[in-house]
Amino acid sequence: MAANKNKAYIALLITSLVWGTTWVVSKIGVQKTPAFEVASIRQFSGGILYVCFFLFKGLPLPTKNQFKWLSIMAVLMFVSSNGLATLALRYIPSGLAALIAALYPLSVVLIEMIFYKNNKINWGTFIGLFLGIAGIALVFYDSAFHNHSEGYWFGIMLSLIAMITWAVATIFIARKKTDMNPYYATGWQMLISSFIMFLIVMISGDSIPISSIPLQTWAALAYLVSAGSIFAFIAFIYSMKNLEPGIASLYAYINPIVAILVGSVIMNEKVTLNIIIGSAITLGGVNLVNKSLKALK
Repeated sequence: MAANKNKAYIALLITSLVWGTTWVVSKIGVQKTPAFEVASIRQFSGGILYVCFFLFKGLPLPTKNQFKWLSIMAVLMFVSSNGLATLALRYIPSGLAALIAALYPLSVVLIEMIFYKNNKINWGTFIGLFLGIAGIALVFYDSAFHNHSEGYWFGIMLSLIAMITWAVATIFIARKKTDMNPYYATGWQMLISSFIMFLIVMISGDSIPISSIPLQTWAALAYLVSAGSIFAFIAFIYSMKNLEPGIASLYAYINPIVAILVGSVIMNEKVTLNIIIGSAITLGGVNLVNKSLKALK
């Protein structure tokens, strides 16, 4: 039992480090290749591997109703959330993109309050919301008014939409469950989303021939699929099964820190004291929101 727990902590570390670096690697991938083309290839590669694995194990094809549910989740979680977040990396630092993505629990609370009249919140939730918004505002200020790149605010908007869409998907999953194996379902969502994104790429014309995709992008894709979508995902499952939920979820707070640090080293992304303080405040606020909500269950 102790050995499993030790392995689970190692798995948590792997999950945190790898998923943190995928933000930087994604930014590398979209430097010379259209973002939606990169995202579609990534999701197709990961999706086909997952689906084939579970089909080989004997799981049946999705039913008509399951396929409808899978298609909705594919649009919310992968076409919108992953696709737009990948596109945003062309305009904003990878660390900032990861930090915005970490705000999704705050969005879940706000959506539940506004649209579902969920009043099961306390002062801890409100304080956490305030800290999360205040911290991200500090990071925005530091990046926005100190030599930010062209298209900065467009990238911020894309990241916020992607984060909100992920929050909507989280609520949708909680309210409309399916009886499918969750990892098999994820594979189908990835696969379905890849075809939708391929279609978007074809209609928009924002693509380059497969033969023209540079080695830099293929190397990034190889890492994103093998390390990000498979290796780290397996480690994540193991940590979730063998650690307390509160500890296993710590990866969500470590990812942005890893992305900021790795981005500063590899991509020369600016890291200032304001960004560090703002990030710490934001992640502290998100953690406070999560704890306050768990206390109400």
